[in-house]
Amino acid sequence: MPQRDQEITLLRREVEMLMDERQVLLRVVGASAALIASLDSKRLPVGAVEAADVVATSINCLSEETLQDALASVHAEIEDDAAAA
Repeated sequence: MPQRDQEITLLRREVEMLMDERQVLLRVVGASAALIASLDSKRLPVGAVEAADVVATSINCLSEETLQDALASVHAEIEDDAAAA
């Protein structure tokens, strides 16, 4: 049984580490999404537009739930284009 207890302890630590890392990644994604949403692409240099497009494309691959978690982690909201008009 001590072997099993040790394995459970190691697994618990790994899960906790992954959850902590998820929180950091959610903050990065949330801040990135808020930044990208606030940019005016017409006023950015071409290189910045290309980088923003890569970030935006990556963010768009996330599930709606994950994106909402990311935005909530940085207390950000992104206006819907239809609501802004």
